[in-house]
Amino acid sequence: ENNMLRIVASSLFRAAQAHQRCVGRGLNALFIGQDHATQQHHHGLRGISHAEATNMYVREALNELKYPERMQKMLITPAREMSVELVLHKENGDIEVYNGYRVQHNNSRGPFKGGLRYHPDVDIDDVRSLASLMTWKTAVMDIPFGGAKGGVTVDPKNLTERELEKLTRKLVVAIKEIIGVYEDIPAPDMNTDARVMAWFFDEYSKLKGFSPGAVTGKPVYLHGSLGRESATGRGVAYATREILKASKLGKVADKTFAIQGFGNVGAWAGEILTEMGGRVVAVSDATGCVHDEKGLNIKALRAHMSKGSKLADFPEADKAPANTLLETPCDVLIPAALGGVITAENAGKLQCRVVVEAANAPVMPDGDQVLRDRDIIVLPDIYANGGGVTVSFFEWVQNLQNFKWEEADVNRRLDRKMTDAFQGVWDIHQARKIPLRTAAFALALERVTQAEVHRGFD
Repeated sequence: ENNMLRIVASSLFRAAQAHQRCVGRGLNALFIGQDHATQQHHHGLRGISHAEATNMYVREALNELKYPERMQKMLITPAREMSVELVLHKENGDIEVYNGYRVQHNNSRGPFKGGLRYHPDVDIDDVRSLASLMTWKTAVMDIPFGGAKGGVTVDPKNLTERELEKLTRKLVVAIKEIIGVYEDIPAPDMNTDARVMAWFFDEYSKLKGFSPGAVTGKPVYLHGSLGRESATGRGVAYATREILKASKLGKVADKTFAIQGFGNVGAWAGEILTEMGGRVVAVSDATGCVHDEKGLNIKALRAHMSKGSKLADFPEADKAPANTLLETPCDVLIPAALGGVITAENAGKLQCRVVVEAANAPVMPDGDQVLRDRDIIVLPDIYANGGGVTVSFFEWVQNLQNFKWEEADVNRRLDRKMTDAFQGVWDIHQARKIPLRTAAFALALERVTQAEVHRGFD
């Protein structure tokens, strides 16, 4: 009993501290600046943090564009960073405190936009990096949003459904003053889905009035958009088609693909590439790797996993360790899992002609340089996985219109957006003779800078 009282007292004290910071300093002043402890942690693990990796790519494009230092600092620095502490009284009687984050990077082109992830490794550095990527991604895709990202440091597997709902609603209450239909629109990300977005929408509407446009990725029957579930994977497939065509490598048909990660994005990308005539010869997740030179039956694999079975137990394919996937001989490698998986240590072992970044930041800068030296084409994440945020934009528009589009219309509009965005990146790549990643960042920077300059700085 005394131990429980100490836990409660500690939790309440931390919650009071968080509340005092919010009240005393104001929302705009919250938690601005670098988290040095986090930076040191990432330096020890990877030698470079995700935020630094993103900024390296941005600075490369800035140097290509010959932007002055004062302009560079303005474009890289986030507009706002917010941390909250969420106290959860669990069903077993325990009291836990979870850290939540929301980083709003830039809104010169429109409201902040970015996903919300639940993962035990979430920290301010990763969220900061991903918020920056969203700014450039929305600019590359030419949709009227800025960039943001959010997350909670939690393993959802350790929570019941009721606890997960309570945690989500507490997060909404904690950040309600900096989000909204025209301010900042969250969306699903790692370990969050339409169910979580429905709770988010409901709680925000209780606080601010009926607001379906305050969050995207909602269930179709609750003001969501048809085609949203498959959007990111479908966009990856369209992006792959465009890079193969532009590089004169031919059509998707008869090309071989290896996909690291078989969650929503990897599974949909694999299925649509198969429908286009491609052969997915290998797929992996945390449980292992399955492969078949003749091409995996992706629909059968998805059905197998939908029953709760492990990917590694799929009976219609050969098995291999999960870490062998990246070295699979193929035409196109699609990393669709976590970031930072391709580094200088393993980039030299890749046996592909093209890497399509379906995940966020899967190639670290040192690995990217190795791939450039080997003439392996890298289609960057800020374009390749832009299908998700594009259809999120479509959902937001439908919410504002209070009118639902047909799925065929959503897919057709997505195809057009992916095709147009690729052409913009490819034109800069060809004109300046620079890598596709640098070209994509250059295109994004030009669009964001144009908005910043014309809106003014006062």
